[in-house]
Amino acid sequence: MCIIFFKFDPRPVSKNAYRLILAANRDEFYSRPSKLADFWGNNNEILSGLDMEEGKEGGTWLGISTRGKLAALTNYLQPQLDWQARGRGTYGLSNALLETPWRKLCFGKQLFLETVERSQALPKDVLITSLLDVLNNEEAQLPDPAIEDQGGEYVQPMLSKYAAVCVRCPGYGTRTNTIILVDADGHVTFTERSMMDKDLSHWETRTYEFTLQS
Repeated sequence: MCIIFFKFDPRPVSKNAYRLILAANRDEFYSRPSKLADFWGNNNEILSGLDMEEGKEGGTWLGISTRGKLAALTNYLQPQLDWQARGRGTYGLSNALLETPWRKLCFGKQLFLETVERSQALPKDVLITSLLDVLNNEEAQLPDPAIEDQGGEYVQPMLSKYAAVCVRCPGYGTRTNTIILVDADGHVTFTERSMMDKDLSHWETRTYEFTLQS
């Protein structure tokens, strides 16, 4: 039940603005093996974590290339696709189509927007900390008819456990927070906060910085 919030503005009018502000949670079984984010590929051109589950090694849930290509994925509860392209704006994505009005998504997006609106005035480290606070909000957003309608009987037993931006269940939940900032000059700051050793009290934060190649 991953969740992603992002604001995209490819041509910001202010030098203090960002082309991209992205905040994402990876929700997964704590025991599923994976590598922390790092550069990989033939020329170290891709930055991402890697799934190391046997038979699925090498996949990822979120990554960015040095040329500015970004990919992210979530599990999806319906066999339906939306091919409509989206332009500049602020969006939220969970286990449904972009902008599906799940209450946890709407609630998290509002917190995200409140932080984004202050982003030009905040030092970068404060902005990252504020976005991490959004991703770690554990307030359950119930009841949620949108999730019930979409998931039907499949989702009912899980609803109360997964109805917050940050999911906390025995053996499963939010185990990675990722913040990606791309400023007006194309400088990328990639911050990943990851749970270590399946221990909710033990987290490691890594930050990578680079400038997009033209």
